[in-house]
Amino acid sequence: MSYAQRSTLSFSTRELLDLAAAWIVLSVAFALLLSREPAIGGIDPTELVRMTGLSVVTVGVGFLSHELAHKVVAIRFDQIAVFKADYSMLFIALLSAMVGFLFAAPGAVYHRGRLTARQNGLIALAGPLTNQALAAVFFTLILVHDTVGAPGIVREIGQLGLWINLFLAAFNMIPWGPLDGATVKRWNTSVFVLVFVPSLLAALYVTFVVGI
Repeated sequence: MSYAQRSTLSFSTRELLDLAAAWIVLSVAFALLLSREPAIGGIDPTELVRMTGLSVVTVGVGFLSHELAHKVVAIRFDQIAVFKADYSMLFIALLSAMVGFLFAAPGAVYHRGRLTARQNGLIALAGPLTNQALAAVFFTLILVHDTVGAPGIVREIGQLGLWINLFLAAFNMIPWGPLDGATVKRWNTSVFVLVFVPSLLAALYVTFVVGI
């Protein structure tokens, strides 16, 4: 494969199907989790439909942007980079959401080619940093609602988008196993700390103090 071909962002039909499947299933899984009614021990169908719509534009966008960031930076370093969905883990995500918790590992961008530790670290870092940037974008929706009185749905999208992107940034920066944080930490501990600590603190603050 030539240099020009490797440096071009492109998607096979299979990759697009994998991305779409992961986007939809992950959105539905979060919707199942967030629409549960503990008092009645079940799921409100109306709330499930509403939360699925919200999840598609918050959870789905956060996930898709995270993976595309990995792919774009990998291609920037002349890698062959492809997203592959893990359908067994997508099934587990749905099952776990149905019983009240969520374990989600929908797939990953796989790349091959020679890389330095720095390049590997930057590819891994691209995903969490993208989620941090998206969290800021969704936060502006909350400000827009509170400042100019936009429709309530704008604030709901902003709140869920802020929370899920902070969560994705913090979770993926955990320095364990195949997660991005482990790769970043192997490359540069200072960079790891500078990204992971603020991501974790922000996610905890929004979850337990703000209550989103």
